Amino acid sequence: MGNELSAKFKNKNALVLGIPRGGVEVAYHVARIINGELSIVIAKKLPYPGQPELACGAVTEDESVYLSALGRRLPEPTIKALIEDRIQEIKRRILEYRDGKPLPDMKNRTVIIVDDGIATGSTIAPILQLCRKQQVAELIVAAPVSGNNYADLIDELADEVIVLEVPSYYYAVGQVYYDFHQSTDEEVVSFLHKSPSTR
Repeated sequence: MGNELSAKFKNKNALVLGIPRGGVEVAYHVARIINGELSIVIAKKLPYPGQPELACGAVTEDESVYLSALGRRLPEPTIKALIEDRIQEIKRRILEYRDGKPLPDMKNRTVIIVDDGIATGSTIAPILQLCRKQQVAELIVAAPVSGNNYADLIDELADEVIVLEVPSYYYAVGQVYYDFHQSTDEEVVSFLHKSPSTR
């Protein structure tokens, strides 16, 4: 993936935004290879009431929201409460990961959104909405692995989606990694601190 991105975006002042936690390590390597600026963008999945393991959408740090078909069936007050709860967690992570700083300027830049894998795409979809509001020049989604049924909104909002593997049977991000573990907050901060291009 790094080679493909390097051929197109090396030394072009691209902004690489990793999605914590797992996407930050991948984004670190992408930013290093293309000599891009590294930062993070935060989105949190909205848990379906009573079934916290079931996501019904996601919200980003600027409160851009994506709702799945399941989420769109929920009453508006319920959705608002879910969003407010997730926003508080997002604020905590901005403080921890970016020292409370805002996102880097994206206007008229190539922005590459990086995650360690795409399942439904519900987390990436509102991030793309956030980026489009910032008037980016070009918006790329990159991940090592993806299912083939991710949210249509990704194809609508991204200029290009770059994925290395699309397994015919895709059940979890970790299935294509030799050594997959959930990144910790400390590891996320470490990757951001050791990148010379972090803003």
